[in-house]
Amino acid sequence: MTGIVYKSTGSWYQVKSDEGEFYQCRIKGKFRIKDIKSTNPIAVGDKVVFDLEKKGDEEIGVIKKILDRDNFIVRKSVNLSKQTHIIASNIDQVFLLITINNPPTFTTFIDRFLVSARAYRIDTILVFNKIDSYEIEERAEILYLKDIYEAIGYRCIEVSATQNINIDKIKEMMTGKTSMFVGHSGVGKSTLVNAIEPSLNLKTKEISDQHNQGKHTTTFAEMFDLSFDAKIIDTPGIKGFGVVDIDKYELGDYFPEFFALKEHCKFNNCIHTKEPQCAVKEALEDDKISWSRYKSYLQILSGDEEKEHFRTDIWNEEDNE
Repeated sequence: MTGIVYKSTGSWYQVKSDEGEFYQCRIKGKFRIKDIKSTNPIAVGDKVVFDLEKKGDEEIGVIKKILDRDNFIVRKSVNLSKQTHIIASNIDQVFLLITINNPPTFTTFIDRFLVSARAYRIDTILVFNKIDSYEIEERAEILYLKDIYEAIGYRCIEVSATQNINIDKIKEMMTGKTSMFVGHSGVGKSTLVNAIEPSLNLKTKEISDQHNQGKHTTTFAEMFDLSFDAKIIDTPGIKGFGVVDIDKYELGDYFPEFFALKEHCKFNNCIHTKEPQCAVKEALEDDKISWSRYKSYLQILSGDEEKEHFRTDIWNEEDNE
């Protein structure tokens, strides 16, 4: 039998067969996909081959094979830096939820995620959530960020899950596709999913006042079938995002604004740091490229762990010298 993994708890997997039936499955043997050392050999969204075995009065599925993935989102494992964690696979698009201050989403996190999604050919839409809760200065910051990312080709949308603002637009974008929702814990993923499909009634919690951090509500990634011909993958809150296995000479290709200028650099293998006549650095000096994006690029290039720079730092000229 073949089916799609809808939920993974690490040891058991909920699989929906091609006939539409759900089965609790486990793994038989070890899986290694294209030499990827992953903490989770099977991810939500995987297409698998499984057999049914009798266990008492129940039928238990045994997964024998993972079919080739179209794509997947992967990041460095938090606890095991040499391994990776596959968040989900076979995704049509990702909605990256961003909030300004409750909790704050940093440009380093946004850019790292965008690089990984682009490397695996997955479209990403930036969703600025909780827009009903912001004052004038915070609204200005959202507009500034939208200008940066829309200029390089990313779709951006402002929403409020609680006030039902632009929920219909999100649903329209999701129709006929498998979409993944990601973001920091507390950005409102579960609340937004509930606004899109109230019958799911996912658990939500308030932001922690003490640390201004969202509390985890989703423990495992899980896929849901929606009532309007769409699938959604809800994911646990992600604190940081470690980029995996991107060659330094290819990294700039995953920054669209850098890639567009690459042919104008003096050297074919320019990595846009100390090389003379670098078109990217010239554009940077002319304010045609965002300093925050270039900072993210240098941080990934150097292999540094994600640093939590507030977005307001992008206006700090001293940092740019």
